[in-house]
Amino acid sequence: METQSVGSPVLWAGFIVFVLVMLALDLGVFHRKNHEVKFKEALTWSGVWISLALLFNLGIWWKFGATPAVQFLTGYLIEKSLSVDNIFVFVVIFSALRIPLLYQHRVLFWGILSALVLRAGMIFAGVAMIQRFHWLIYVFGAFLIFTGVKLFVHRNEEEHPEESKALQWVRKVIPSTNELHGAHFFTRATGRWLATPLFMTLVLVELTDVLFALDSIPAIFAVTTDPFLVFTSNIFAILGLRSLFFVLAGAVEKFSYLKVGLSAVLVFVGAKMALVDVVHISPAISLGVIALLLGGSIVASLRKARRLELEHGQKSSETPPAPSHPSRT
Repeated sequence: METQSVGSPVLWAGFIVFVLVMLALDLGVFHRKNHEVKFKEALTWSGVWISLALLFNLGIWWKFGATPAVQFLTGYLIEKSLSVDNIFVFVVIFSALRIPLLYQHRVLFWGILSALVLRAGMIFAGVAMIQRFHWLIYVFGAFLIFTGVKLFVHRNEEEHPEESKALQWVRKVIPSTNELHGAHFFTRATGRWLATPLFMTLVLVELTDVLFALDSIPAIFAVTTDPFLVFTSNIFAILGLRSLFFVLAGAVEKFSYLKVGLSAVLVFVGAKMALVDVVHISPAISLGVIALLLGGSIVASLRKARRLELEHGQKSSETPPAPSHPSRT
C-alpha cells in the first residue's frame, strides 16, 4: 500500500526551517533568561501557536483542498488533546522532584526539542511499516482500543512517575545529586560530574513523551498516513505544549472528565482503524465525533468544578462563626 503525500521537498525544508527559527526565537530571545512563566504570558503564547497551526491549516486548504486540510485539523485536535494528558503527568513530576517554577520552562524546552526528533523517527518508521505491512493497521487499532479502555479504568489512579524503574535505573547508571544547582543539568563535585534533579526531571519528561507517543502517533494514522500531515500536526501540537502547560498547570484538577473523553477518542479512532477495510468514515465525520467527545468531556468537567465550588461556598457560609471570647477587664 503506497501512501500519497502532499509534502514536496520544498514544503518539508520550509517547515523544518520554520520550526528551527521558532525554537531559536523561543530560547534565544523570548526566554533567554530563566523566569517564572505567568498565566498571561502562557495564554498569549498558546494563542500564538494555535493561530499558527490554523493559518498553516488554511494554507493546506488553499493549496491542496478540503480533504487534506480536514485531515490535518483532525490530527492536530487529536494530538493537542492527548498532549493535555501529558500535562497531568508533568505537574506530578515537577511537584514530586520539587522543581521551582523558575526552571520548569527550561526543562520543557529541552524535553520537547528532543521529543521532536524522537517523534519524527517514530512517524517515519510507522508510515514505512504500514506501507509495507497493511495488517499492522489492525494491530494499531486493537492497541488503541485497549489503551482507551485502560485509560478509562485507571482514570482516577494517582501517578507516581518519580518511582518508575526507568528513573531508578538512570540514577544507578548516572551519578546524581539531590540538590539543585540553578538551571544546570549537571554539576561538578568531589572531582566528578553529577546529574542534578533538573536532569532527572528531563529524563522523566522524555520517557513520558515516548509513552504518550505510542498512543498518539497510531491514533493519527487512523486519520491519515500522509507523513507530512502526520508530522506537521504532531509538531504544532508539541510546540504549543509548553505554553499550554503553564495555562492549565494550576487547573488540571478541574478537568475531572477529560480522561473519559480521551479514552473515548482512543476507542473511536482505534475502531476506525481496525475497521478501515469494512467501514469508511469520512475525515469530516471523524473530526466532528472527536470534537464532540472532547468538547463534551471539557464542558462536563467545568460544570462539575463549578458545582463543587458553589457547594463549597454554601457550606462555608452555613458554618457558624467561632464564638468570640469576652475580653478581660
